[in-house]
Amino acid sequence: MKKLKKLWKNIKRLWASRYKLVSPILRFAVWFAAAAVAFIILFLVGYILVKGIPHLTPSLFEWKYNSENVSLMPALINTVIMTVLSLVIAAPLGIFSAIYLVEYAQRGNLLVSVVRMAAETLSGIPSIVYGLFGMLFFVVALGWGLSLLAGAFTLAIMILPLIMRTTEEALLSVPDTYREGSFGLGAGRLRTVFSVVLPSAVPGILAGIILAVGRVVGETAALIFTAGTVAKLPAGFLSSTRTLSVHMYNLSSEGLYVNQTYSTAVVLLLLVVCINTLSGFMAKKIAGEQV
Repeated sequence: MKKLKKLWKNIKRLWASRYKLVSPILRFAVWFAAAAVAFIILFLVGYILVKGIPHLTPSLFEWKYNSENVSLMPALINTVIMTVLSLVIAAPLGIFSAIYLVEYAQRGNLLVSVVRMAAETLSGIPSIVYGLFGMLFFVVALGWGLSLLAGAFTLAIMILPLIMRTTEEALLSVPDTYREGSFGLGAGRLRTVFSVVLPSAVPGILAGIILAVGRVVGETAALIFTAGTVAKLPAGFLSSTRTLSVHMYNLSSEGLYVNQTYSTAVVLLLLVVCINTLSGFMAKKIAGEQV
């Protein structure tokens, strides 16, 4: 009997000290995961910079592309145009859709559930499927051909669920007391949304737009089927173009311009960093003005 009591006391003592045993293990796991992620990111970025920076030459930034200089300047400009055009199409639709779902639709509405499920489903569809849809609908059915406009609309459909869901989450994070205070002062729903709710949700909305920009800049498969691979500046919205990611794919697939491919990757990396830095600065500035 005494042995059983002693055993039971030991079990209770071990159970009481379980946090002392588990805490160091969890702390090590967290630090190991953070270090692993940081190492992978630094390794990838460092590898690209080491392989690409030595081959950044003035010929890569000439205005016209040919087989001798394989200039990336037309693709760089096309990337900026494609990004701006797709955001102009998708951002208003995504933001206003989220405003309706959060501010106007009734809670528990069947339409809201259907739209959210559709957005989550569209977010998980591979980009090659979007490319095939864009080719069949915009390129063939509408007769736009391989063009800047077809690629921009395809990318807009791709990033629309992302912008809508992030905007919805940003609007839901705004406290209801803001709305109630605005209503109490006599403001209508429309004025409350645009004067009180949206300014408070701007940082979250910009975060979604930053993620959308990252997906647009790095997209390749969908643009090959819709925008084409012509390495020159577009003469119009119905002209075929290539972006930096498509430019990289073409250079690497040919196997003759591996060094120039790494150089293009460096430029693409710097472009993404600049866009993210600028967007983050704007978000902080807007959030500071609201405070």
